[in-house]
Parts: sequence; structure tokens; C-alpha cells
Amino acid sequence: MNPLIRFIPAFLVRYFASPYVAGDSLQKAMAVVEKLHRERGLLSTLDLLAEDIRTDAQAQQNLDTYLRMVEAAARLPAAMRPTLSLKPSSYTTQPFQHGGDAAGSREAMRTIAQAAAAKGVALTIDMESRHWTDFTLDVLREFCGQGMTHVGTVLQTRLHRTEADLDKLPKGLRVRLVIGIYREPGEVALTEKPAMKDRMLAYAEKLLRAGHYVEFASHDDAYVRRFVEQVVPKVGVGKDRFEVQMLYGVPRERFLADLRRQGIAARLYVPFALGWDMAIQYLRRRLDEYPAMVWLVTKNMFSRK
Repeated sequence: MNPLIRFIPAFLVRYFASPYVAGDSLQKAMAVVEKLHRERGLLSTLDLLAEDIRTDAQAQQNLDTYLRMVEAAARLPAAMRPTLSLKPSSYTTQPFQHGGDAAGSREAMRTIAQAAAAKGVALTIDMESRHWTDFTLDVLREFCGQGMTHVGTVLQTRLHRTEADLDKLPKGLRVRLVIGIYREPGEVALTEKPAMKDRMLAYAEKLLRAGHYVEFASHDDAYVRRFVEQVVPKVGVGKDRFEVQMLYGVPRERFLADLRRQGIAARLYVPFALGWDMAIQYLRRRLDEYPAMVWLVTKNMFSRK
């Protein structure tokens, strides 16, 4: 990690993180989910901040927490029920990026997926760095092959391999399309954001034509409008075949309200932690992977709308 980021005082990291984290407990996160739907008509996807696992006890805690998340989500009416996003690295002490084999991750995700299926809760397997892509898509295909149609995934347009991965997806999948935040070398990924965003439009069209449900996740209003006003009519699908997603805490209230007035589903990605120490670790990693976030966070704090 960049030494400058490592030595940012924890209280300052927490100050930056607090608008983007829904609290330090599942109870607080669920309160945010209900408030977003009640006051703004927004859907949510819940994510536990629990990467960089060091002990088996931590991996078990994450599994247990997700099972509690399934129960909590299932208690809400279907119309406001959040989906749950999970990262494969949250259930193993042997991550691929450190030369491991992800031991325990597949089994933990299967346990969560089975519990979610029984309760009518949708899951999304998040996409992490390039080290996890094959594993994530293999698990996805395995689960879908076992009839777990409530499981979706994420694809990152910065990776050169993603276009080929589109053709290998199970039919009728729910796919969150993002540019991706993980820094990747130029030989495997684009490095210019405009090109990544152009790919989002092209890949969204391809996914819609293939019969998938597209979750278009971007904070770039212009690209969201191009997706809604150009790509969707071009393909000729209804509003039941897509939604727009953004991060909790990012100031897009008026834009999201406009989408909702058009009858377009909008969902916020709502992360929470089991303690601010884990949330602070999460933001430090994000700042290291994407240093420009410091500027974006600062700008957002002074431009809430």
C-alpha cells in the first residue's frame, strides 16, 4: 500500500468514509435500506465490507453475517427487498492475488446461495481483481447449472477479456455492468475511462439483445442517459429488463429522482461493516487502488444535490 495512504489518521479516513458506509451493524444498514425506499423509492443491494481476511474465524463470521443478512432481507416486502452482494475473497484466507487457491470460498457462497434461494432473496457475486475472474464465473455457471437463477454477477468493462466472457454467460442472467475500480496492467485492461464507458454502452446492448437483465452501474449522468435514451430504445426492451445503479452517498439525488419519475428502477449499492475498523481498512484499500478517490470524495462533500 502507498505509505501516504497507510499513514492517513484513522479518524480522517472515517470522516471521508462515513457518507458512503451505512453504519457499523446490520441493523443500521437495514434501516438505511428501508429509508431509501420509503423516502425516495430507491432499491438497494447490501454489501458487507469484509475483504482481506486473515483468519478462519473472520471467514466464518462473514458467512454467519451473510446468513443473517438473508434473514433480514427476507423479512421485508418483496417490492423493497434488497439484493445481497458478496465478494468471494470474504470467505477464504487463501486469496488468489496472494497465490492462494480460495479454499472455502466456493462452499461458503454455496451455503449463502442455498439459504437465499429458500427465502426469495437475490444474490450478486461481485467481481474483484483479475485474479478472481475465472473463479467467479466458474462458480456462477455452477450455481446457475444447479438451478440457482437468483444469482447474478458483475462484469468489468476495463478488462479486455470481458467481451468474450459475455458470450459464455448462463442464459437470462442478471448482470451488473461496471468499469471496475481495480487497477489492472495495460496488457489486460484499458487505462482510459472514456473507453471503458464506451464499452459499457456496447456491452449493455449486447447483454440486452442476449436476453439478460442489465444493471447499468455508473455515476456519469451523460452515459446513463445514453444508455436509457439510446441503447434501450435501439434494442426495443421494456423497463423491466434493466435498472440503473449508483453508490450510496454519492450526490445524485435529483438525477435519481428524475429516473424514478420516468418509471426506471434505480438501486444504490449500500455497504456496511461490523465495526469501523473494517470500514476504514476498506477505504484505505480503495484509496490505494484509486488515489483519485480522495478528490472525488472531497468534491462530493461540497456538491451534494
